Amino acid sequence: MPDPLIRFKSVRKIFGQRTVYASLSLELVRGEVLTVVGGSGVGKSVMLKMLIGLLKPDAGSIVFDGKEVTKMNERALSDVRRRIAMLFQNGALFDSLSVGDNVAYGLEEHFRYSMTKQQMAERVDWALSLVDLPGIEAMWPSDLSGGMKKRVALARAVAVQPEVLLYDEPTTGLDPINTARVNHLIMGLQAKLEVTSVVVTHDMKSAFSISDKIAMVHSGRIICHGNVEAFQASRDPRVSDFIHGRAPVKEDVETLLTSG
Repeated sequence: MPDPLIRFKSVRKIFGQRTVYASLSLELVRGEVLTVVGGSGVGKSVMLKMLIGLLKPDAGSIVFDGKEVTKMNERALSDVRRRIAMLFQNGALFDSLSVGDNVAYGLEEHFRYSMTKQQMAERVDWALSLVDLPGIEAMWPSDLSGGMKKRVALARAVAVQPEVLLYDEPTTGLDPINTARVNHLIMGLQAKLEVTSVVVTHDMKSAFSISDKIAMVHSGRIICHGNVEAFQASRDPRVSDFIHGRAPVKEDVETLLTSG
């Protein structure tokens, strides 16, 4: 078994009176597609933000490529954010920048002293071509459909040629055709770029089609983690209820907090 590229160990995160993670432990090896599922508000996006240092855990360890993220200063975190790119849920495009400038944003941030303007332009063209949107550099975000905005945001993420791609609800708000297109892009980029991917979603159809492993967050911890077949075969009623969209039986809050 290869050493994990990413490891969360006994991570605790609290917002006010709410415990998001009581004890989050999860490992991901290089080259995998891991999909993280769970109900709304369980902290799936919080996990991604802690990995790249946008949020700090209250306890526990987060390791990326052998280095402890929780103890890094901003300079070290900047290097992590160059190696780990994130596709935010709403795309987070800058309305005041053209498509080309949006895609080049990360390049300007991380490579302004090592890449020429021509090299950046070529990288932007390459990234837009990867998401099947070549030649739209001069367009503006307001000119784009929802599906196109997601793909431009994905082009911005891959432009820096990261080792890890984080996808925060990549198909939310998309129609079935664009959902299928984005899922196809995720799988295609995985093959072409040989990246490691973490996908946060509530869409089980997407999860089953793109994943090597699936992890489910419930009550502040991971309650199921395995390949697609093992996840589908889980006898945990919380997992099967989620897969099939069934409302769970009402449980005592104390039981929820101590289960899993």
